[in-house]
Amino acid sequence: MKLRPTLSIGELARRIGLSVSAIRFYEQRGLVTASRGAGNQRRFARADIRRLSFALIAQKLGLTIAEIEAELATLPRDQAPSAHEWQTIATRIQARIAAQITFLQKTHARLGGCIGCGCLSLKHCALYNPDDQAALTGSGPRFLLGDQATGVKER
Repeated sequence: MKLRPTLSIGELARRIGLSVSAIRFYEQRGLVTASRGAGNQRRFARADIRRLSFALIAQKLGLTIAEIEAELATLPRDQAPSAHEWQTIATRIQARIAAQITFLQKTHARLGGCIGCGCLSLKHCALYNPDDQAALTGSGPRFLLGDQATGVKER
């Protein structure tokens, strides 16, 4: 069986597991571009399967639509990306995921204790953040953000 070079929007939706409206949204954002076939029907390149599959996975990883657009802008539009092109994108996303994992591990370890703002452990503030020294580096949960104020004893 010979594969057709293009897919209808319905075929593309079934192939990826996206709704037709989601594909239209991605098309409006410029992630994919349809040509028009007989009867003015949208036709998508087979390479769009990979582009939209990437968008679906990237959103599940927490990338914004703008970040997804930026990554896809580095790929060719009219053909499937090379292994090297995908690896380049994967390397950037892996770095982002590694940073998220580090932050989540740090948050997991400290969530029940002092996080540098005093809101969760007022009994310990005098020991770990005397005179609210963490506030000298800025507002918010300073310890989880990676800051250390002078004289603060990090747990």
